[in-house]
Amino acid sequence: MTTRLLPILAALMFGATPTGLLAASPASEPWQPKLDAELQAIAASPTHPLASLSVLAIGNGKVVYQRQFGHRYIDPVHPSKSRLANDETLYRVASISKLITTLGVMRLVEAGKLRLDDDVSPALGFSLRNPAFPDVPITLRTLLNHTSSLRDDAGYYWDAGQNVHLRDVLVPGGRLHGDGAMWDKQHAPGTYFQYCNLAWGVIGSIMERAAGERFDRLMKRLVLDPLGLSGGFHPFDLSEADLQNVATLYRKRSTVAGREIWNPSGPWIAQVDDYVKERPVARAAADYVPGSNGTLFGPQGNCRLSAAGLGRVMHMLLARGRLDGAVFLREDSVAQMLRQSWRAEATGSNGRSDFGSQRALFHAWGLGNQHFLDVSGDNRGDRLVADGGFRAVGHLGDAWGLTAAFVFDAGSGNGLVYLIGGPGFDPTTYRGKYSAFARHEELILDALYRRAILRQ
Repeated sequence: MTTRLLPILAALMFGATPTGLLAASPASEPWQPKLDAELQAIAASPTHPLASLSVLAIGNGKVVYQRQFGHRYIDPVHPSKSRLANDETLYRVASISKLITTLGVMRLVEAGKLRLDDDVSPALGFSLRNPAFPDVPITLRTLLNHTSSLRDDAGYYWDAGQNVHLRDVLVPGGRLHGDGAMWDKQHAPGTYFQYCNLAWGVIGSIMERAAGERFDRLMKRLVLDPLGLSGGFHPFDLSEADLQNVATLYRKRSTVAGREIWNPSGPWIAQVDDYVKERPVARAAADYVPGSNGTLFGPQGNCRLSAAGLGRVMHMLLARGRLDGAVFLREDSVAQMLRQSWRAEATGSNGRSDFGSQRALFHAWGLGNQHFLDVSGDNRGDRLVADGGFRAVGHLGDAWGLTAAFVFDAGSGNGLVYLIGGPGFDPTTYRGKYSAFARHEELILDALYRRAILRQ
């Protein structure tokens, strides 16, 4: 085999084909092939491989780069049946879903159906109070910025077969309330930050009752359709074309006697969304009552979107609520959503900057979005690029092997998206050099920023 053919074969293997690139990034620009090569090397690393990688960069308000590497589906028996990631590949974007859900909340606020600072109890149809602080109301604002005093310790998802109403979980005496592990017993609502998925199930219930509509269908009507997005919160209802484009999430990991075993040279093991083998199932029964269990459709993490779709969301936010000449949100609504409403104190007295690990990544928050303050530090910083200087807002995603970032700076009009379909290595062993990100995430963000934004 001649060396001249190697880059061509590598491009075909890892999906770095010209069809994945938008016209806004002409091939004559010298930074582009350098970025292609860097990202391909990251995705195809023999020691730290990625199942797939989809990226997008916006510079000065325009898409300047979009690429895909690896496979959205991997057939271990018949490799020829594997499917490359493409520019329409949908990923379960994990907690970036929270930002998407917030867009729906803000549209309901604009419509006068919800208010950010009202007690949410009337909207829920039952009294929502932290038993340790019964006189302190819980508001949508505190739910959206993780200061509601709710916790994930008692779970945050109950499927249709469990026949759960959220009051069974949240109200003392309810059949699933137990010892009240879902409540912070030391900090009153509005005073302390702790990242919480359960809060988003509550938000989903509030939205359903306000609109009289199931969460997944409500989000399609309020957000996905107006923004022209493929995907959604309910794979069962996806079109056949979209379903064929959903990325299966993988890890090269098995579990033996409760212990994780990673093998970078071993097979990719499907974790979720393996719809080639099995069709998605409906998440709610036909008689589901909207507002009773907002966790069903995963407001916290169940949305399937592509990097291109997230690019449209980013365009809208950068344009202060406008997209394709139409108003999606009012400018003041976008400003309120993105305004910083919590910031960590140096003493740690007003919140936890970690979530289920020793990675201290959270330093500031808005409504359904994280503020990245460019803090650098060993396993504790939120710095996005090696040399610093890129302060941004947005959200991260991490579930079932997927890791993702959606980050942008409204002042400069610059933004970055990456979606990783799963690692072939234990990410905790590949720590970042200047942040709490894993090292491969640092490498992806930095390469995108240096090449596509700074044009180096």
